[in-house]
Amino acid sequence: MIPLLSVVVPVYNVEPYITECLKSLAAQTLEDIEVIMVDDGSQDGSRQAAEDFVARDRRFALVGQQRLGPGPARNAGVRLARGVYLAFADADDVVPPEAYEKLVSSLRETGSDLACGAVRRLVDGRLEESLLHEKVFRRPERCTHITDKRVLVRDRTIWNKVYRRDFWQGNGLEYPPGIYEDVPVAMRAHVLASSVDMLGDVVYHWRRREEGETSITQRRVEAPNLVERLNAIRAVRTFLHERAPDLLPDFDALVLEKDTLFLFQALEECRDDCAHLLRLARDWQDELSPEALASAPSLRRLELHLVKRGRLKELRKVREFRRASADGTRVVPRGRRKVGWYGDYPYFRSWRLRIPDEVFDARDELKLVARAEGGEWGRRVFRLRGHVSIHRVEQQVEELSMWLTNGRRELPLECRREGRYGFTTTINPRRLKGHGRSWKVMVRAELKGLTFTDVLRDGESRAAWRFSVPGWSRSGMDMAQ
Repeated sequence: MIPLLSVVVPVYNVEPYITECLKSLAAQTLEDIEVIMVDDGSQDGSRQAAEDFVARDRRFALVGQQRLGPGPARNAGVRLARGVYLAFADADDVVPPEAYEKLVSSLRETGSDLACGAVRRLVDGRLEESLLHEKVFRRPERCTHITDKRVLVRDRTIWNKVYRRDFWQGNGLEYPPGIYEDVPVAMRAHVLASSVDMLGDVVYHWRRREEGETSITQRRVEAPNLVERLNAIRAVRTFLHERAPDLLPDFDALVLEKDTLFLFQALEECRDDCAHLLRLARDWQDELSPEALASAPSLRRLELHLVKRGRLKELRKVREFRRASADGTRVVPRGRRKVGWYGDYPYFRSWRLRIPDEVFDARDELKLVARAEGGEWGRRVFRLRGHVSIHRVEQQVEELSMWLTNGRRELPLECRREGRYGFTTTINPRRLKGHGRSWKVMVRAELKGLTFTDVLRDGESRAAWRFSVPGWSRSGMDMAQ
């Protein structure tokens, strides 16, 4: 009988974790699966643990090969796969019980080529947010594509997905040798797919190892590891340049946000001859587009500038400053006639280093923070309290105005300042009757040449705060929302 889903699991020296991984696969609510384990020359008890599962569950199969790496091991498993659908799991991770059922069901309903879902980090037995995937699956969507849903550029892992096997084989998808082999494959699959299903459900628990051999990602500041990562980045950029050039700015921005962090960590730890690391770091920067480098956040631009000039002592100080500023770094105004907004970082206008002001320019990083924090009815009016400030700026906004809007009509509101950032205003529902049920509050704030306009947001959910006119509520409960 042909199984519905084939799951390929490369195995190499994961004795402390493999049993938990295989138990999670055996417990899947989608029972029509085969699990193909490929032992990549393990030297611990991993193979014996895999053999135990083969002996008691006919859905599990084990093959072996000499140590070739995770990519060739996965390729060997794919060649043996018989399922209509294809998935990958690493032998030190855990798959939630309903994960494959949800992913396969989505593909059967939509006809998409691959389905992907959210990931949690498994740390000391606790589940935490995966920072690599943190912005990807907030808004699930079916039958989409990476060129329309560009946040999928951040979805660079292969194990939080299920693929149609004929799609995989028809496009000649194959893992290259070396480490970080999954990133080029994940990006190729996203671009080549006719459509993709994004699920909001958590479908994978990605472990951070606490014992046994450290994983590839935990050795990411080692020089050979950094070279392999750069090779993967180059492979992705070459492919995107040929097949989806519009995605290059998004990919480069992600590299600057996530991957360069490991370069900085390696340079911080280097104490002897660091010339080879500096050359590698410059190669990384040369690989990325000038537009992406220029649009990076100001603190990252400062770090990159110091690396380019080989200023390791100063880089370490800036990195310490970043870690000490976990609550956020300040942006301050400078200039009289023409005010600029700059990150309040070390070495700003240092006579010794002479770093250009544009490196510190943070104007584009500023945004309005306007949120409702409470309210109550009194004498037929609603009193609203809230907070208005400019993110990362300590100064109070100079001019503040607010108005109600239902998309067709606007009505001004009088607001009173309360302290540095607070405000109060009153809404008289009698002014709104006959003009619609639901209203938003718009906010405009001005400060030293800056002007921001945004909707007032709920203090907890961050969704747009709305006022419902009494008498219009569908539930019969007249209240502000």
